[in-house]
Amino acid sequence: MLLAFDTASPLVSVALYDADPDEDGVIRGVVTEHLAARPMKHAEQLAPLIDLAMSTAGIVRQDLTAIAVGIGPGPFTGLRVGLVTARTLGFVLDVPVYGVCSLDALAVEAVETGAVTGDFVVATDARRKEVYLARYDGAGARLDGPLVDKPAALATDGPVVGQGALLYPEAFPHRVGPEAPNAGWLARCVAEERAELSDPEPLYLRRPDAVAAHAPKTVS
Repeated sequence: MLLAFDTASPLVSVALYDADPDEDGVIRGVVTEHLAARPMKHAEQLAPLIDLAMSTAGIVRQDLTAIAVGIGPGPFTGLRVGLVTARTLGFVLDVPVYGVCSLDALAVEAVETGAVTGDFVVATDARRKEVYLARYDGAGARLDGPLVDKPAALATDGPVVGQGALLYPEAFPHRVGPEAPNAGWLARCVAEERAELSDPEPLYLRRPDAVAAHAPKTVS
């Protein structure tokens, strides 16, 4: 059983994917999926959502065979919660941990649901009146990015997936498809090899807001 979760957006998403075929040879795929009720509460909600997903599926942690985690790009705090949790579970359970660019998961969902048919971009909220953006072909393969910049600098009339188009319609007038990363599609990306797999390292794209204090000056 593959456990997948993404903390790159304001709402934590968790899913379980069963890659074992049933007696008819059919793979069950995503068996349960849960989305946080409150935004920006990653640390408080990720562990309870994981427990809820496993109890819903009727499994325990020892039944997990792999972990999939969204590596961003996204805010420092949210990504840190997800990646630390993924690494800890992988170490304790001795199972592999796969990282996936959260924008790639959005792209795969857009392609598979028919929201796009040709080249498109995925743009998500980067705060500070900026967006994270990557470009994809009609099959969902990443062509360029991800990068972070002002919407005006990345404006396009082509199809745009993600919350960036909702927040900045003047830069991205052709909004299509899903708005935020989804753990169910993240799981599909890993189990069905639909996206490039990475080490569970964060895609921050810019330095965190918090910086270490400077050493105190020597008093002479």
